[in-house]
Amino acid sequence: MSDTRRRPETVAVTAGRPPHAPGAPLNEPVTFTSTFVQGGDPVYARYGNPTWSAFEEALGELEGGDCIAFASGMAAVSAVMAQVPHGGAVVVARHTYQHALLLLDEGAATGRFEVRRVDITDADAVEAALPGAALLWLESPTNPALEIADIPRLTGAAQAAGALSIVDNTFATPLLQRPLELGADVVVHSATKLIAGHSDVVLGAVVTRTPELAERIRHHRGLHGAIPGPMEVFLALRGLRTLSVRLERAASNARELARRLAGAPGVVDVRDPGFSTVLAIVLADAAAADRVVERVQLWIPATSLGGVESTLERRRRWPTEAPTIPEGLIRLSVGIEHIDDLAEDLLHALGS
Repeated sequence: MSDTRRRPETVAVTAGRPPHAPGAPLNEPVTFTSTFVQGGDPVYARYGNPTWSAFEEALGELEGGDCIAFASGMAAVSAVMAQVPHGGAVVVARHTYQHALLLLDEGAATGRFEVRRVDITDADAVEAALPGAALLWLESPTNPALEIADIPRLTGAAQAAGALSIVDNTFATPLLQRPLELGADVVVHSATKLIAGHSDVVLGAVVTRTPELAERIRHHRGLHGAIPGPMEVFLALRGLRTLSVRLERAASNARELARRLAGAPGVVDVRDPGFSTVLAIVLADAAAADRVVERVQLWIPATSLGGVESTLERRRRWPTEAPTIPEGLIRLSVGIEHIDDLAEDLLHALGS
């Protein structure tokens, strides 16, 4: 049975391995080299590495496309944004990851982009913004508002308008959502998060089913030098092997935690997308949220997300976060600890 017929949980374990030959290594080794002996491919380490290839094969098979690994999630974002012609319009969710928005805003200030911000939950408004656009940038769930987009409808509308559609699939991973099957042209990942899964790697990835677009993005990576280190890619591939079990445990914790937090003292709102490992709670104001972050003992106050450990952060502590995000919103990245310990620590910090 080929990997393409196997279930995603199995593909995450089996794809990107060396041939099953006697004496062969079970895992693709880390290849540390800056160049290669002439007569083969690749010829230079800015254009390829066997360790990259193993990771790209595995994640590409999971997403259903051609994967290109990058030095960071933002390097992947930048490579996709570079496909927009000068002055082209980008339709983007107003609550997209703040550094993706900063990249667009910096480009808009120089005339590089026209940026059209939309409420991603209002599909009519998104469709109305698409005529003449070059790119539709989606997150679902959004970061950090945790809104859900109607991906099939919006990617269909983008195609009808002649725009590329991109979905940042970092929060969901291909085990919970496969945007290419829902009509997207491109998937972007911060593999730093759930895919690598242990808060020890910075890595990004782009996946597309369009060979010509994949070649342009791969060319951009080599020309601009946004290449990943082989050790980082090796660690991300090792993390990918356990994604299904980590995701199952952390997502189960997140659903139960959302249930227990509903109606907890001081909690104005619980935002739960219903899948993935990320939640948000909204408190009355910044001061109340900061007190919770200061009082927790098991939860770790830290940015980023997707590790085996549970972290939390008041997002508006960042001055570049969208002003429409409540001051009292705390994003929770739920890990794989025991649910009772997680809940008790957070509820104690809330004053229960």
